[in-house]
Amino acid sequence: MAPRAMSSTEVLASLADAKPVSYWLDDPGRPEALPALTGDERCDLLVVGGGYSGLWTALIAKERDPSRDVVLVEAQEIAWAASGRNGGFCAASLTHGLGNGLARWPKEIGLLEQLGARNLDAIEEAVKRYGIDCDFERTGEIDVATEPHQVAELAEMYEEIKTLGLEGNVSLLDADAMRAEVDSPTFLGGLYDRDGVAMLHPAKLAWGLKRACLDLGVRLYEHTPATELARQGEGMAVRTPYGRIFARDVALGTNVFPSLVKRMRPYTVPVYDYALMTQPLTDEQLASIGWNGRQGLGDSANQFHYFRLSADHRILWGGYDAIYPYGGKVRAEYDHRPETYAKLARHFFTCFPQLAGVRFSHAWGGAIDTCTRFSAFFGTAHKGRVAYAAGYTGLGVGATRFGAEVMLDLLAGERTERTELEMVRSKPLPFPPEPFAWTGIELTKRSLARADLNGGRRNAWLKVMDRFGFGFDS
Repeated sequence: MAPRAMSSTEVLASLADAKPVSYWLDDPGRPEALPALTGDERCDLLVVGGGYSGLWTALIAKERDPSRDVVLVEAQEIAWAASGRNGGFCAASLTHGLGNGLARWPKEIGLLEQLGARNLDAIEEAVKRYGIDCDFERTGEIDVATEPHQVAELAEMYEEIKTLGLEGNVSLLDADAMRAEVDSPTFLGGLYDRDGVAMLHPAKLAWGLKRACLDLGVRLYEHTPATELARQGEGMAVRTPYGRIFARDVALGTNVFPSLVKRMRPYTVPVYDYALMTQPLTDEQLASIGWNGRQGLGDSANQFHYFRLSADHRILWGGYDAIYPYGGKVRAEYDHRPETYAKLARHFFTCFPQLAGVRFSHAWGGAIDTCTRFSAFFGTAHKGRVAYAAGYTGLGVGATRFGAEVMLDLLAGERTERTELEMVRSKPLPFPPEPFAWTGIELTKRSLARADLNGGRRNAWLKVMDRFGFGFDS
């Protein structure tokens, strides 16, 4: 007998006890924040931003040159923003997936895939070397088809992967094989990358990187926003509320927050993404869905869901809505959206009707730094004294380490395999000013939703956006 569909009342009841905080940050082991900067500091390298981007930059800078004097400042607390609110998918891809990379840098895609694989290996090695307890599992990820046209699209992508000789540990799954991995009546097939994605506890990764930076001698200040950047003699000066930092070089890892290089601000917009976390599943509930491989999952729709198991057998379920606030501001009031939580809960029980009665323990949101090409861009300012990387568009857990390497290469003035990439040398198209940004994004979102309901067929608006390489994603 088919499971009974849950009523709206039952769906809402599943959210009744959900705490409005990221599950990852709701941890008794969360470290205390370090004191804010008061007075003046001097250093060789100042890193602005204490998320993954800044932490990897500070860490790798000390690995490259232990004598380099490095200071890192964070406006709030380490892991407070995207680094403590994401799904914990650490992907090898530097290009927001192979399809996006092929569309934008087809001549470089083989090298980009190699660099991405090496980057993920380096993250795994660093986690081991520094003893970072972040539940790192190299489980891979499955792109899941839930509509017939998505089955065909995954098959086409698999053929493209084979043509490029990149199939490696990638396999195409039919409906039976897919449901043998994870059982949902909505699953029609899948594309399984067995090695290119790791699952981890995102906040614990950031906290572990913080500890590693401190152990290597990085001076780190929390609750220290950088408010102004200016040239100072041969170096740079950065102002904070209670002091200044004079540095030879500056690396900006501020991502979704307004860049201190003002001309770069139109290149990213904040998109709010939301997630739910269930209470721990019982052995019986786990057995009802399988999922013995603990892979990450994501469906193949334009408005997609991503989901995975935590170390304590909860299911994280996020995505679908991607909310751009008019004016592109990052504000605390956007961190929660009850109507999205209800929508996500309803979708969860549609996917896993056998889990009817499961309740959610946490519900939260946060801002993603989205750019029009969906993957990071890089550059310098102030005659090479300042480097930046931004625009990771939701895949920054892994790619920020690569971005850190790029920023350090650029500050050193070195020509490397990374800096010679067209991906690194080029920029995405900027977003237009308001009201055009909001109007264009809303048109794109509605068109993408329509395409999901129309067999994946893209309308005239999306075709124009495709032609100009201008897109919207989360």
